[in-house]
Amino acid sequence: MKKIKDGLINEIRERFAHVDTCPEQGKRIFFENAGGALTLKSVVQRSAELAAIPDNQGRDNPASRELVSIINQAKSDILTFFGASNGSTFVGESGTELLFRLISTAILGAPDGGIVVGSTLEHPASVSACDRWSKIAKREFVRVPHNDETGTVTAEDYKAYVTKDTSVATILHTSPVTGMSVDVASIAKLIRSISPDCYIIVDGIQHAAHGGLDLDSYGIDGYVISPYKVFSRHGYGVAWVSDRMSILPHDRLIGSPENNWELGTRDTASYATFTEVVNYFDWLGGHFTDSTDRREKINAASKAIHQQEKELTDAMLFGVDGQSGLASTSEVGIIGGVDNPQREGLVAITIEGMTAEQIVSALSKKGIRTHARKADHYSGNILKPLGLESCVRVSMCHYNTEQEVTDFLRAVEGIINK
Repeated sequence: MKKIKDGLINEIRERFAHVDTCPEQGKRIFFENAGGALTLKSVVQRSAELAAIPDNQGRDNPASRELVSIINQAKSDILTFFGASNGSTFVGESGTELLFRLISTAILGAPDGGIVVGSTLEHPASVSACDRWSKIAKREFVRVPHNDETGTVTAEDYKAYVTKDTSVATILHTSPVTGMSVDVASIAKLIRSISPDCYIIVDGIQHAAHGGLDLDSYGIDGYVISPYKVFSRHGYGVAWVSDRMSILPHDRLIGSPENNWELGTRDTASYATFTEVVNYFDWLGGHFTDSTDRREKINAASKAIHQQEKELTDAMLFGVDGQSGLASTSEVGIIGGVDNPQREGLVAITIEGMTAEQIVSALSKKGIRTHARKADHYSGNILKPLGLESCVRVSMCHYNTEQEVTDFLRAVEGIINK
């Protein structure tokens, strides 16, 4: 397939704010994308434009009608981005808050009895919601053990834990610690074959910026993302629910439509800034397909992004431009293994004789932004079984370059040989 070439990568980087310079630190390489990707300049501009408008939706004036139009357009764009031909989409406080809402609704709304199934790979947003609401609903909560060596979980792993009494199941699409993706469609298919009416909810927060979405093919009931991890801004999350889940009893105003999930006046800029994200995918995809169809261009962009990030992680692992990669450095440990086809733009490492905090600090002094993950309530489920107290998460997106990877590898080499 066509690749993101030098000329295009420059155009791509031009569309993002602070692509190589931190307003506080100065020049730096940004390898902390899993903590929050770079923000599109168009998102920043759109936020400012709409923040200045005093009108609310639902009024009889031109500004109000335009706000409603913006929201409706964004809802259509979100469905297109998700690859969902039906269902409802809405915004909330954050991805975590929306996962709590969807999971609590499913657990309380499913028929009495039954169990809740998740996996040990999942982020505490899903796990905490399942744990809390399964107790309230007096349901058993079962966790499928993930594979420590590969850093992922499969349908075969779920098979031993899913029964005909499974009423709610959760799946993590990509781990923010290991960077490994999960085959959502195969797990959902397995669950449906055993418990056809199970409500299936997916955490897509880490995946959305990397691998493309196709909700119609998954056979699920809920999907949640955090837009700040997919080139938008903080302050909101986006959720999709299937038609059957949309009408489960849930928090809503008395007299409002049965499938309404929005509470109070919506932030128009939340919707509008996600349209800017979809516009970006549309623009990027136009370089890789002659189709004028918005969905096909989004798919083309997603494939190009996935390919670019594979090249970046391969360069980091195996070396580039004569510079040795992490895989050939004996002092470096790589979580999830070196040759793992499920990896999405992220390499989690340890360095012998150094704590993650020391590594992150040393890299920061060389102008490279990374992040330390500790064996706490966020990452302990991944690190503790490996006997690790911490690791360094080096996370990339398609706008990063091989030169940045080369600079990172040289910095690591210098830290080790110091």
